[in-house]
Amino acid sequence: MQTNDMAFFEALEAQFNRAMVSNDVDQIAQCITEDWVLVTPEVGPVSREAMLDAIRQGRLSHDTMTKSLARVAVYGDMAIVTGRGRNTGQFQGQAISADEWITDVYKRFDSGWKCVLTHLTPAAA
Repeated sequence: MQTNDMAFFEALEAQFNRAMVSNDVDQIAQCITEDWVLVTPEVGPVSREAMLDAIRQGRLSHDTMTKSLARVAVYGDMAIVTGRGRNTGQFQGQAISADEWITDVYKRFDSGWKCVLTHLTPAAA
């Protein structure tokens, strides 16, 4: 991968976004590894199982999710993708919206690329 890294990872991120907005844990699970971790400013690291369980139980849902990529760096079978993300949804019955910088770390497997870590940082107002 060289000249079209940005386009490739934009498509991969769009697939991840569609999975999240589907609120279907099986679709989401296809985008992330078994040991995937979400790092949030509110609670720090959140395990894959905790995140999927929150969605499965209806405590968390997403209505919209977009990312505009700012940087893609590929290091062999690993890639770091950084962009500006915006999303809306519900958490524990309350409307939520976020505008944040998102860094996704991907690993290439025989079956394709999967996200191993997502790190969120609120964007400055």
